[in-house]
Amino acid sequence: MILRIYTIIHTLISLVAIFTGFVAVFGLLAAKRLDGWTKWFLVTAVATTITGFFFPFHGFTPAIGLGIISLPFLALTIFARYPKHLAGPWRWIYVIGGVICLYFNLFVAVVQAFEKIPALHALAPTQTEPPFTVTQLSVLAIFVVLAVAATIRFRIEPIRTT
Repeated sequence: MILRIYTIIHTLISLVAIFTGFVAVFGLLAAKRLDGWTKWFLVTAVATTITGFFFPFHGFTPAIGLGIISLPFLALTIFARYPKHLAGPWRWIYVIGGVICLYFNLFVAVVQAFEKIPALHALAPTQTEPPFTVTQLSVLAIFVVLAVAATIRFRIEPIRTT
């Protein structure tokens, strides 16, 4: 019962991270900082990564590996955004890091969709079949384009004092 509740909370945090991440990335594409959305994306991305480590341990899994890989990207993205204030090369480090962090969350969402949704599971029961591979490669290609476009388009807005 507790594990089921924990899973629901983890899933909700993950969905919020994905939603706020898309808003933040589309803000970058529109050359907007969207400070509030960015903060919530980074907070929920960290929360979903950390809560992922507290599921019952049954050996090293790809999810644990991705969580371990994700944490340095999150740390670097947060460092670029807040202590370094997007100055100089920290702007593009932040943009690319943010897009990668969102991609990692969406990668896991696709894996979970193919595991949990019966119609998708039937198409790729072992996740080695072409529908799964094509889906993941398509998501990756989209995120590469998003990262390049956001890096080109995002410029730092001056902070307005009121």
